[in-house]
Amino acid sequence: MNPVAGWVRTIGPLLSRVAAALFGGYALAALASVAVLALPMSKPQAVLTGMLASFAIYAGAVIWVFAVRSALRAWTGLLVVAAPLLLAAWSVW
Repeated sequence: MNPVAGWVRTIGPLLSRVAAALFGGYALAALASVAVLALPMSKPQAVLTGMLASFAIYAGAVIWVFAVRSALRAWTGLLVVAAPLLLAAWSVW
């Protein structure tokens, strides 16, 4: 077996999960903080709620990424959650 292929096979899924945790979790938290503005509440309260919720959502996304069985499921789960948040955030933009 090629040494590079062996390295990618062993380290690749871990690097994919780290990227999903860092970038996917951040994107999910950012989308959630903007999507909260679509809720029927005052703007200052919505901003504060979105900011506070983004910390919990980011932590939950990181835990999710490393708890699922494969890196593909981690990315799929992040995309499934991000789709409705993107629709809600799109209505605010």
